[in-house]
Amino acid sequence: QVQLVESGGGLVQPGGSLRLSCVASGRIHSINSMGWYRQAPGKQRELVAVKASDGSTRYAEAVKGRFTVSRDIATNAAYLQMNSPKPDDTAVYYCYGQIRNPWSAYGDYWGQGTQVTVSS
Repeated sequence: QVQLVESGGGLVQPGGSLRLSCVASGRIHSINSMGWYRQAPGKQRELVAVKASDGSTRYAEAVKGRFTVSRDIATNAAYLQMNSPKPDDTAVYYCYGQIRNPWSAYGDYWGQGTQVTVSS
């Protein structure tokens, strides 16, 4: 069983910064990509930022230039550096991983989510 565990969420002021962390554990053969999605109340879950093993990244237009996704391959970790967050960034942030176990194809896995609230 693969598990993704997030940490680092909380309350942050507009213009401040916050860093989210995610660590994947369990029966992992390889990880093709890791990143972050978010869901605000009354809205659908949306991609925030994802990074593949080849180094390519994908960002939501709303966070481009403010958020940065990174990965530590050796520790199966992903991070989201949130600079200059805005109130509209308030949401539950979910870690995402496309992960292969030793005996099967890749599957999509999700963390439990961590609340990020941007408020002055």
